Parts: sequence; structure tokens; C-alpha cells
Amino acid sequence: QVQLVESGGGLVQPGGSLRLSCAASGSGFSMYDVNWLRQAPGKQRELVASFTRGGSINYVDSVKGRFTISRDNAKKIVYLEMNKLNPEDTAVYFCNATLASRCYWGQGTQVTVTP
Repeated sequence: QVQLVESGGGLVQPGGSLRLSCAASGSGFSMYDVNWLRQAPGKQRELVASFTRGGSINYVDSVKGRFTISRDNAKKIVYLEMNKLNPEDTAVYFCNATLASRCYWGQGTQVTVTP
């Protein structure tokens, strides 16, 4: 089993940057695919970035060139570096870890982009 705790959210002006962290505990973290998702008020949860256990990385089109996902399996941490933030990035950001039928979620961290 894996437990996930996100941190690093906050209030930022348009054009600013934040780095989110997702710290994992439990065993076998390196075997999991890890993802960052977000949910804005009144909208469905959206997959933002993924980093598979095999090293494949993908982003939703709206964040390509601005966001970077990375992972440190030794430290059991997943990062989401977010640059050039705009108000449309405002959401609660979640990380999750998946392996076959297993799926674990963190509690989320709020990111608010406002002048």
C-alpha cells in the first residue's frame, strides 16, 4: 500500500511559478505509474501529467512547455514544476499512484492563480 501527501500549493500571480511535491510512503513506489491531476470548481478532474514506471512522460496539451513532472524513486517523491501559470490553472491538484488494479490518491493541494 502507498500513502501520498501533496504539498507546495498556494496563491500566485499570473506568470508565476510553483513546485508541487507528492511524498509517498509504503513499499514498491518505483513500480507505480504516478500522475498529477487537477480539478477546478465545477469541472471534471483532469489528468495533467504522468510519469510511468518505465520512464514515459506525458502532459495534457494545455500545460506542455510550462509544466514538468519528475520523480525521485529513492526519495519516493514526485514533483510538478509549474511555470507561466495563468488563472485557468487554478484548481486542486492531486497526485495518484497506480499499479494494475491498485490506485492511491493524495488529499490534494490548492493552487490559485490570481492578479
